Amino acid sequence: MMNDKTMHALLKCTLFKEMTPLQIDLTLAGVNYRMKHFDKKDVYILAGMPCKYVDIIISGTLVARMVGLSGKYVEVSRLGEGDILGPAFVFAKENKMPVSVETDTETTILRMAPSELKRLIDTDETIRMNFIEMLSNIDVFLTKKMRILSLLTVREKVAYFLLEAARKTESDIIKLDRSRQEIADSFGIQKFSLLRCLSELSDKGAIRVEGKTITLLDRSKLQQ
Repeated sequence: MMNDKTMHALLKCTLFKEMTPLQIDLTLAGVNYRMKHFDKKDVYILAGMPCKYVDIIISGTLVARMVGLSGKYVEVSRLGEGDILGPAFVFAKENKMPVSVETDTETTILRMAPSELKRLIDTDETIRMNFIEMLSNIDVFLTKKMRILSLLTVREKVAYFLLEAARKTESDIIKLDRSRQEIADSFGIQKFSLLRCLSELSDKGAIRVEGKTITLLDRSKLQQ
């Protein structure tokens, strides 16, 4: 039997969606896997390296960044409990990762070989459909990310971030769990530009900024 911490993470994993703890336990009992630990700020993989394993995050946070020739980077995504690292590259003919991934905290993963995942996909229809859904969600995410990075102005990016954060928490009060620099990096903008935009929105009465807490006061002013 798996420990509670591991099972809690797997229940969050899209691969095992709509499966009970017992079903997950019995399913993984038929494949080979192991647990692997990373310290904070460890390099998980560098851009250009092949994706050799199927890794599910049991605890911790990893950050995926795309680095340009000039050294400037954009934070592509943050991955946490239950996420799979690079599932779209596991079975790809060209399986080199386009991003570098680093741990943001101490991290534990459940690791299996691609052949083990293939066995699960071949024998379990639920897992097969969940994997297809996962790949589809990644395509949607990347399409949205490309639109944000390439088509939106700095102000539109900041407004999008605030409205999306409020939507996720279902509240007009946003508690930032990242630094200003990390937020700026996620949208490919300078920290100064982010701070200036927040200040302008505050002056207009759209938001109130108090340290790491941002309160939405007038959503219509964010969408203008």
